[in-house]
Amino acid sequence: MKPIRIIPDGTNIHFMKHRFWSFPLSGTLVVASIIMFLVAGLNYGIDFKGGTLIEIQTAEEVADLGNIRGKLNALDLGDVEVQEFGAPNDVLIRVEAQGGDGEDAELAQQQVVDLVKETLGNTVTYRRVEVVGPRVSGELATTGTISVLAALFAVLVYIWFRFEWQFALGAVIATAHDVILTIGIFALLQIEFNLTTIAAILTIVGYSLNDTVVVYDRIREDLRKYKKMPLRQVLDQAINQTLSRTTLTSFTTLLALGSLYFLGGEVIRSFTFAMIWGVFVGTYSSIFIAAPLLIFLSLRSEQVQSPAETDEAGNVSAP
Repeated sequence: MKPIRIIPDGTNIHFMKHRFWSFPLSGTLVVASIIMFLVAGLNYGIDFKGGTLIEIQTAEEVADLGNIRGKLNALDLGDVEVQEFGAPNDVLIRVEAQGGDGEDAELAQQQVVDLVKETLGNTVTYRRVEVVGPRVSGELATTGTISVLAALFAVLVYIWFRFEWQFALGAVIATAHDVILTIGIFALLQIEFNLTTIAAILTIVGYSLNDTVVVYDRIREDLRKYKKMPLRQVLDQAINQTLSRTTLTSFTTLLALGSLYFLGGEVIRSFTFAMIWGVFVGTYSSIFIAAPLLIFLSLRSEQVQSPAETDEAGNVSAP
């Protein structure tokens, strides 16, 4: 059996020429993402806003959202959102965090659940109930932000020790690019941003870093082997040599994520959407951002030395 190849052998694409449009494009998207985050903001889920989330299933084939909304608004619980969630008879109810601090707030949230169940009665099936107090939601937002920043810092340290500082800086810029664009698309589409989205972003960091390290490792090998070859040509060659592996990995990952997105239900849809988007931008940044950045960071082959040097023919010479 012949191996599966998406990219044929001998492919020679001049990726470095495309940096003249990829950098302006990425810069524009990053700025637009930051503006969207500051202006429109994120559609924070209950994990970050606090409140009560109740998922129910009605006996009717199509839920009467107006009737349910009217009953809950009569309870005077503040902002109440009622929306279809998946199937026509699945309903998601969100109630804003109730006033008070500490134990009083937690008790008030529990009372909301009791009131909703008493109002809707036994005519519906309660599939999920989540209660998050204001204090807990604030802690989750803080720890989620810290986790993403800590991951980026760990990437910087790891690549710095394994490669050179140019590689480390390029990997962090490319990874930060992926994270910012992910936040931007969530702000643009107003998809719910919750703890599972934070988990997806951390996974994107690891996925993007893995792709970038594969490309960087081949660049380092070619820099040692072809010392007289121009840097741009070395970068093009390294990307072409790893292009088949990069595209095949992304393709198989997207197959699994596509199944989760369309068949996994609404609960994990924000997670799978973030992952699908992250695979696209992570693959793009590894090829069109991380590698070309080495040119602007003045990387030279003399900075990458090995105990045994090799010439263009691959002959090993003494150090």
